[in-house]
Amino acid sequence: MLRPESPALSTISAPRSPTAPTDPSAPRLPVSINKPPDAESVEGHRQRELKWVSLMSAVPPSHARKSKKVKKLLYEGVPSSVRYLVWSHLMDSRGKSVPTVYGQLAKRERVAAYHQIERDAQQSAFDHPNLAPTQTSLLSLLQSYLCMVPDITYSKGLTLIAGHLLLLAPEEDAFWIFVTLMDAYLRPYFSPNTTQLEVDAALFCRALESNDAQVAKKILTEIGIGAVELCRPWFTTLFVDALPSEYVNRVWDFFLCEGLPLLIRVGLAVIQCCRRAILECKTEESLLRYITAPPPTWFPPTVDAFITVVMSAKVKDDDVRKQRVKMEAQIKRQTQQGPRLQTNFISLPKP
Repeated sequence: MLRPESPALSTISAPRSPTAPTDPSAPRLPVSINKPPDAESVEGHRQRELKWVSLMSAVPPSHARKSKKVKKLLYEGVPSSVRYLVWSHLMDSRGKSVPTVYGQLAKRERVAAYHQIERDAQQSAFDHPNLAPTQTSLLSLLQSYLCMVPDITYSKGLTLIAGHLLLLAPEEDAFWIFVTLMDAYLRPYFSPNTTQLEVDAALFCRALESNDAQVAKKILTEIGIGAVELCRPWFTTLFVDALPSEYVNRVWDFFLCEGLPLLIRVGLAVIQCCRRAILECKTEESLLRYITAPPPTWFPPTVDAFITVVMSAKVKDDDVRKQRVKMEAQIKRQTQQGPRLQTNFISLPKP
């Protein structure tokens, strides 16, 4: 079923101005304005809807992430009216869902992190006013997820990711997209064992040194920020804090298909947009503030322009994937840690 939204054509009206936010504690206000769609744009939107509906019927979810047709259509765009259906298809979340489970999980005893989730949800609604309507559903979704996957270490990033999903998808659909997204890409980031995050952060820093040695030296040597400290706020939130909401949607379109290499590309793009401020900053605190929650006016004025920056980064996706396997083994040997904690344990309610 298509969602009833009409196409929203957005631009950022304010000019780029790389100056520090005047009040980092203030809520981040919307930075885009919607223009009335003309007949041509409405027809183009409708044609993209139909293409996606047709493609999702023709390409099984199990093959979607490797499909050249899917990747080609991703570049053409994903209409907001079918976006959560596309995400569900890429993650095969409907195929992996279990009827009645979500309702049963929501009735279980509250998890230990429940009150922290409440506080984080309230803070997230203040920082991102567009997340405010998701509060009740958000608490239910994370309560259910943490009951089902008790080996997860809760952090605020889960609240931001789940909250963003709920902006687009009905609650139960959002839950199963969240479950499959976590299983496919993110669960190791929320494990007491930090090996995967260390590996991915190291890969990002390698890419940063290759793309911009001057900025890499400033961040990693002169300011002395560690790789994990640099990447954790991005990778564990999927850039929900760092990017305007409409940019997050577009980044997720590609991330659900490409995985880690796309996160590295987006991180490099954020660094590029903050470059002048980074080179001028003097403290670790100010640098982290710039790169984890940049003023929206520092970004290119359109989503497509930002994605162009993302895709122009010098990153070889296949090499990243191969290096990831080698570096994970290397870090395990260096730290003499045992096998990573089991991440496929799931506790489903009894029928």
